[in-house]
Amino acid sequence: MRILAFAASNSSTSINRQLAEYAATLVDGAEIETLDIYDYETPLYRSDREAVDGIPQPIHGFLAKIGSTDALIISFAEHNGGYSAAFKNLFDWCSRVDRSVWQDKPMVLLSTSPGARGGTGVLEFAAATAPRFGGDVVGHLAVPSFFDNFDASTGKLIDEKLEAELRELVAKLST
Repeated sequence: MRILAFAASNSSTSINRQLAEYAATLVDGAEIETLDIYDYETPLYRSDREAVDGIPQPIHGFLAKIGSTDALIISFAEHNGGYSAAFKNLFDWCSRVDRSVWQDKPMVLLSTSPGARGGTGVLEFAAATAPRFGGDVVGHLAVPSFFDNFDASTGKLIDEKLEAELRELVAKLST
């Protein structure tokens, strides 16, 4: 099974990237590919720009990555209650190529933040809307208080309950 894992954040020190990468390692026997959305940076979406210049090449590359995998693990950074601007722009461009951005892939959606809600707002929105864009959401989990629940030195969750929930979720990708 090929897993594509990424954070919906363009931070080079993203805690959501750490979470997505860790979650992917929990899928037994998986071939894991991680990506950084800042490698797919494009101009701000504008219909005028699309009419003149077409779809930027990085968008086709991002969609090809999704198409070449069996399942997705995405961890969402929450910016003011919603998607990060970088992810929203990437997603908007992708939806112009194919409304089925997620290409019917099974997906586990995650979020984390330093705060007690763990990005719950953006995660609930992502889980509710992903099916409209070809996502087969097998489950989602918010990890609150990242720095209290994740050991950066080992790259693992230290909260046993969250660990068990995450393992249960990612196991659903293999079924």
